[in-house]
Amino acid sequence: MSRFKKKKEDGVPAISTASLPDIVFMLLFFFMVSTVMKDNDLMLENSLPKADQVTKLEKKDRVMFIFAGKPHEKYSRQYGAGSRIQLNDRLSDISDIKNFVLAERAARDPALEKVLTTSLKIDKHVKMGLVGEIKQELRKMDALKINYTTTKGSVVD
Repeated sequence: MSRFKKKKEDGVPAISTASLPDIVFMLLFFFMVSTVMKDNDLMLENSLPKADQVTKLEKKDRVMFIFAGKPHEKYSRQYGAGSRIQLNDRLSDISDIKNFVLAERAARDPALEKVLTTSLKIDKHVKMGLVGEIKQELRKMDALKINYTTTKGSVVD
């Protein structure tokens, strides 16, 4: 008769996992919608200089970026050890700035063409000669709104 004895139920009943797939897919959908993909891969060493009077750009859709610095170690064999500029996802020459500015203007709304800002993200070890050449090319293209990107901190450190 001991085979037919009922076991006493101890504790709390098991939690229902029927809604678990719904929760997982809701979280997955949330992260897919809210995640921003990285625009371009930085191929240069870019330690920005420090400044104590910094303001943040409010509207990023009106900004085009030009990077300058030495190529990373994995690109230094291919491009050399000197300072280079990067436009979008490729290392370029000064002469490519004209086509870059034209392509950025064409990709934006024509009403924003007059307020388009060029942000220079220049490594602190880059010579001013390269920066002057970049600015000269931007002047030729009538891209006169220039922003220098820095990190906040003390200049004397």
